[in-house]
Amino acid sequence: MLRMPGLAHNYTDSLPPKKLAITLQMAEENFAADSISCTIPFSRAGNLILIRAKADTITGNFILDTGAPGLVLNITYFRDYASTTDHNEEQSGITGTASGVRKTEVKELSFGCIKNIAVPADLLSLGHLENLKGIKILGLIGLSLFQQFEMIIDYENNLLHLHRFGKKDKNTYQNAMLADTSKYNVVPIEIWNNKMVTRTTMAGKKLRLIIDSGAESNLLDSRLPAKIFENVEILKRVQLNGAGDKKVEALYGNLSNLTIGNQNTGSLPVIITNLEKTCLADNSCIDGILGFDFLSLHKIGFNFVNNKMYIWK
Repeated sequence: MLRMPGLAHNYTDSLPPKKLAITLQMAEENFAADSISCTIPFSRAGNLILIRAKADTITGNFILDTGAPGLVLNITYFRDYASTTDHNEEQSGITGTASGVRKTEVKELSFGCIKNIAVPADLLSLGHLENLKGIKILGLIGLSLFQQFEMIIDYENNLLHLHRFGKKDKNTYQNAMLADTSKYNVVPIEIWNNKMVTRTTMAGKKLRLIIDSGAESNLLDSRLPAKIFENVEILKRVQLNGAGDKKVEALYGNLSNLTIGNQNTGSLPVIITNLEKTCLADNSCIDGILGFDFLSLHKIGFNFVNNKMYIWK
């Protein structure tokens, strides 16, 4: 867990488990018969989005976290749930890896107009995050919960617009906010290793960047070519505190000339650290994470059925 305020994923040192198989490419028979839309107000704990949700009989704050593969429950409040341990599943983070993930299931998870039945979940301690934010947090709502959805996040008005596609409208539905195509850019996204990523090129280098609403800051891999960092103004050294006594040195600065789609992001705060621990066995790695400082610049949306990201101008 990164304990330094304002750094990516303060609630956990680990990125989501590597081996949890999730695909957002939905077969026809998996779509609900009927579509549904709703707008959910959210609050904030620092740079994290909090939505009210109910897991079985327990209601409270959950973090909206597109960087997590699925549902994560705070073991403090769900410790009596029957669980199993998957020793073959790893959690990887910038300070190392840990094996063994406790698994359980929620009979019903609901938020806004959305209801999910028999939802698998990971059990983790989020006590350090609660202490940091000074608020009770029941868990994280991750990517797999939105595989049939379009999601638009309006940070300015603290609103989350959700539409679950049905069989009849998965190719025809369009939110009214998307009617004027001159107001936003469309950027391809993909699901890579259970994470939402977008690709871009900077200083001639192709980059794979995770889009993560649970990251409080942006990250760049320090192993990237030096020409990338010619676009970074280094301001100071920082220390990332992981689980236990693990600590990692990092640099903090401002990144310029990053383009997502055909839209320049301007100057973005960024943490530079070694992301080697997040690489897969085949040595494929992420190059960085785009978190709050990117997502909150404009209204932003994701269509997980058509694999598109909408960035308002």
